[in-house]
Amino acid sequence: MTHSIVSHEQWLAARQALLQKEKEFNRVRDALSAERRARPWTKVEKTYVFEGPAGKETLAELFAGRSQLMTYHFISGPDWEERCKSCSFLADGFDGVTARLANRDVTLVVVSRAPLAKLQAFKERMGWKFKWVSSYGSSFSHDFHVSFSPEELAKGEVLYNFRKSEFPSDEAPGLSVFCKNAVGEVFHTYSTYARGLDPLIGTYNYLDLAPKGRDEEEEKEEWTMAWLRHHDRYGT
Repeated sequence: MTHSIVSHEQWLAARQALLQKEKEFNRVRDALSAERRARPWTKVEKTYVFEGPAGKETLAELFAGRSQLMTYHFISGPDWEERCKSCSFLADGFDGVTARLANRDVTLVVVSRAPLAKLQAFKERMGWKFKWVSSYGSSFSHDFHVSFSPEELAKGEVLYNFRKSEFPSDEAPGLSVFCKNAVGEVFHTYSTYARGLDPLIGTYNYLDLAPKGRDEEEEKEEWTMAWLRHHDRYGT
């Protein structure tokens, strides 16, 4: 990577020009966020049941007394021996936001299809405190298009990120958002997948400001996030 070296005055002029583009980006992002909030909702008719630290809980109970719920779909199939490094990359930031989200009437819960005992063991290893529940035995992960059956995979295409395409795994990441009204009805308001999860990755937001950026070009042939490790495996 090479860059021109200029005077401070030239650097300042270039920075001011970029600032105008950054401001326009912020305006576009704010407008997109407003459009997202204005989207129609759909009622959740099924009674999904999860297993958590306190026992069985329905989707409605996961709200924990709040009117808004976010469920992060953490990749972890029932037979997986290792938890996903990419989802762990996101999950490392959850404990820092759960209390603040709760203060804004939002409950954040992590959901995986693996049995609860496997989730709890990994959570303890990582030192995480957020709530993690198992959807094992429920159709929740399939219905929200983050788990795929052998039959679906055998067809060569699955429905992920709102379109059919090839997918290399039987589990996928995502975030689904719900709202509950005063009489207890639950509505699905939003879901996002793949690059739509980028805003949740604090490290990427920092790297995007650094001279080398995300610096993943060498990994692209294998997988852009191939550099990741679980945070207890980076050494010093």
